[in-house]
Amino acid sequence: MTILQIASLLIVLAGAFGAINYLYLKLPSAIGILVVALFASFALILFDIVFPAFGLTDKVRATVLEIEFSEALLEGMLGLLLFAGALHVKLADLRREWIVVALMATIGIALSTAIVGFGFSWITGMPLIIALVFGALISPTDPLAVLGVLREANLQKSLETKIAGESLFNDGVGYVVFLILVGLAFPVAGSHGAGLGGALELFVVEALGGALLGITLGWLTFRVMRRIDDYSLEVLITLGLAFGGYELAVYLHVSAPIMAVCAGLLIGDVGAKYGMSVETRKYVDAFWKLIDEILNAVLFLMIGVEVFAVAFDANYLVAGFAAIALALVARLAAVAVPVLMLKPFRTFSKGVIPIMTWGGLKGGISVALALSLPEGEWKPLILTATYIVVIFSIIVQGLTVAKLSERVGRTPELL
Repeated sequence: MTILQIASLLIVLAGAFGAINYLYLKLPSAIGILVVALFASFALILFDIVFPAFGLTDKVRATVLEIEFSEALLEGMLGLLLFAGALHVKLADLRREWIVVALMATIGIALSTAIVGFGFSWITGMPLIIALVFGALISPTDPLAVLGVLREANLQKSLETKIAGESLFNDGVGYVVFLILVGLAFPVAGSHGAGLGGALELFVVEALGGALLGITLGWLTFRVMRRIDDYSLEVLITLGLAFGGYELAVYLHVSAPIMAVCAGLLIGDVGAKYGMSVETRKYVDAFWKLIDEILNAVLFLMIGVEVFAVAFDANYLVAGFAAIALALVARLAAVAVPVLMLKPFRTFSKGVIPIMTWGGLKGGISVALALSLPEGEWKPLILTATYIVVIFSIIVQGLTVAKLSERVGRTPELL
């Protein structure tokens, strides 16, 4: 199939599954599409078991593998989705929570990677360095999943800022940690296997380079937009910033996700206040909200059909369910340690630890990173465990985080 045919198929299915969810399931849009896609996928697999002569599963699996989920997300959709998400996080809100966000996106990622890595190595017998790769790819909370759920959950403002800000930044940090560990675990396949010194240098260059590039491009774009009063052109300019900036970051070998977040934050705050008219601001917000919702629908559909790429081995499934518990314990540590470190110096809203632990959803980025691993003995196990954790996170956690917030966070919010 051509790229256009694949894109057309995904959009048609996303629309059809979205309509089924709207009319019958009435779940939050993206989660509903994922659930319908999973039902359809498992129904097709069951049909193929009952009527093996049709061979439908093999045909669908070939089409799914042709989509190249990892490349489509990491090199195509991710920049637009991160930029769109960052546009709606205000710098003033983020400034109040920046210490918590920074600690969770650094110390939190390190703790989570270590806990999952050591635990998964002990459970499966996997070499520690490869298990740490799994820890790195499953530790970041997926901003694409998190921001979609936040729109439905009606959380307290400071909690929403903490969860959204952390998910936007720990995605970029986690991706860099993943690249470093892949380079150490697969030195032939990777290009970053230069030891711990090289790993630290890569982290600094990737993370700080991505932030600097995002701020620079965002500032230049803002200066151009100040001189223009044409909403259609200004929408086009923001689209060019998201697309072009992301690809430039990839070319320069700096963190493209962090670039997209920093550029989006600057344009969404400084650019909106001082570089756009009221009419332009309305159209820019509406355009990026629509892009966000359409791409999220397609992304969650793709997650649902990726079940055809998963190996249904009994041992893999057991390891996957164990990985759910590991991921939750690791997430608890990633949240609790920074919060407890800062509690002597500031107060937190009630329920911050359980809500942020349960609200730290995993998503398509983890699946994409697992699919991008070099072929080897442990890849099927990592992919299966990742998929199980992601499906549990999006469906179970995503559908219950609002109720948890209502139950444990009812007192007036504190800063």
